[in-house]
Amino acid sequence: MRRSLVLTDETSRHPFRATLPPSVKADLHDIPAEALWRLTAEDVRGFATTYVAVTAAVLVFIF
Repeated sequence: MRRSLVLTDETSRHPFRATLPPSVKADLHDIPAEALWRLTAEDVRGFATTYVAVTAAVLVFIF
């Protein structure tokens, strides 16, 4: 009987997740796709901070 080196779990959807042992997969939570595209105040603050920092750096470089 020949066994493969990596035992896979057929219920996992991603090849990397299929190679993880069950003890590691127990802590993983599926995040719905809608939650990934939700815009938060932290996202807006990060964008504004980056925009101001890049604008200031460009102005310092020009002048």
